[in-house]
Amino acid sequence: MVAKLGRPYAEPFTLLSYRFALALVVLWLITKLVGSRWPSTWRLAVHCMVVGLLLHGVYLGGIFKAISLGMPAGLSAMVIGLQPLTMALFAGIMLNERVSKRQWLGLVMGLAGLYFVLGEQFAIEASTIFDGFSGWAPVLAGTALLGISFGTLYQKKYCHGADHLTSIWLQYAAALVFSLIIAFAFETRVVDWQWQFIVSLSWQVLALSIGAVLLLMIMMRQGAATKVGSLFYLVPPTVAIQAWFLFGEAMGLQGLVGIALIAAGVAQAMWPSRN
Repeated sequence: MVAKLGRPYAEPFTLLSYRFALALVVLWLITKLVGSRWPSTWRLAVHCMVVGLLLHGVYLGGIFKAISLGMPAGLSAMVIGLQPLTMALFAGIMLNERVSKRQWLGLVMGLAGLYFVLGEQFAIEASTIFDGFSGWAPVLAGTALLGISFGTLYQKKYCHGADHLTSIWLQYAAALVFSLIIAFAFETRVVDWQWQFIVSLSWQVLALSIGAVLLLMIMMRQGAATKVGSLFYLVPPTVAIQAWFLFGEAMGLQGLVGIALIAAGVAQAMWPSRN
């Protein structure tokens, strides 16, 4: 939503550069206030930066750029909606996590529900879906999917000993360098400082780059990657409900069925094992 909201006012990597830079300033103040520990070794610091490149540079950059090339937000959400299944597939390889039959059932149910919810909203504009649609957009969205999946698993495997706040600071430092290189190489870096852009940027820095990412790091450290990944299925129905409440966007029977499927799927994936 913020990617689409900020699109008229700044190019994608220019917007992300401001977002990461402001997040670094706020996080620096927070780390000083609470006395956060910095990584004990350079190896751990580099691991945190790799997570930043994958989780923020590749994922956010891919999504923002795909939407700027004309890809509808609903279609990009469908692609990223594969993330829980992608994480489950690679969690066994990278983390030696066993995915139970109950969890697989929950993941598939959640994916089906996701497509019910998004498909209903998406069908309305099916006739114009590919108007002005760049062929690079789905490639970028797919790359973003791999970025968030591998970045989340990489963080759980290699950054376990790092403090959450300083780890995120290093992640954004790496992502800022990445976005600045692309912005200076391929963008004009012009920003139209309208109040909508300022509100969008403020929300991205405080609620997303600090609040949501910090919660993700905490959940990944405390829980199995598959279970945490299944929670991503709750994003589309939450957005649909918010859009209905705030903007009066209609939600039909298909959307309600999808929300029920997602809720049941997440419950299946998160259900405690017998032992």
